[in-house]
Amino acid sequence: MLIFDADDTLWENNVIFERVIDEFLDWMVHPELDRVGVRAVLDGIEAANAPTLGYGSKVFLHSLGECVARLRGRAATAEESARISGWAAAFAGDRVELIPGVPETLAELARRHELLLLTKGDTEEQERKVAASGLTGHFRGVHIVAEKDVATYEELTRAYDLVPASTWMIGNSPKSDILPARSAGLNAVFIPNDHTWVLEESALDPKDEKVLQLSAFGELLQHF
Repeated sequence: MLIFDADDTLWENNVIFERVIDEFLDWMVHPELDRVGVRAVLDGIEAANAPTLGYGSKVFLHSLGECVARLRGRAATAEESARISGWAAAFAGDRVELIPGVPETLAELARRHELLLLTKGDTEEQERKVAASGLTGHFRGVHIVAEKDVATYEELTRAYDLVPASTWMIGNSPKSDILPARSAGLNAVFIPNDHTWVLEESALDPKDEKVLQLSAFGELLQHF
């Protein structure tokens, strides 16, 4: 069984957030903080909000508003709120940008193995992206969860009666895809993405022989 992450593994996602953040940093001029300082404040707010509010563009825009309030020392004005709301358009639409090699690689892997899709975030937003990808026919099941932790992988293992030794979690996030899957006894494939969200980064054990690191999605065919 091969389990696939979605955002930034099958299609580009965080690069859209980074484009908005660049615009936000250009706009959010602060008398004492430079762009790096403002970004650090925003990262801290997002880290605090994720455990309780979750993930996705709605939470992200909320965090932008909270960042404005913190840096300005007051609530965002109607004009500032409208500017933030305007960035919602960056996440709208019914298309996703598939990462090179994904369609043909998944098609071949689906002929060789059983595949599952496991993604976290806002349910409606993730359902839209999954549908837009045109990839659902390759998967035995699609699961959208609030968080990807050890319990998530253990529950999936029970639900499908998976054999951990022959099950692989494939993704770009050390924090959500690799480390919790390994803690649940699964193998893992780490495929880095240059635009992975900073809050998804975490150190991996270079001595862990059950983690395979690849440089491109298409390389999966050489191993599976």
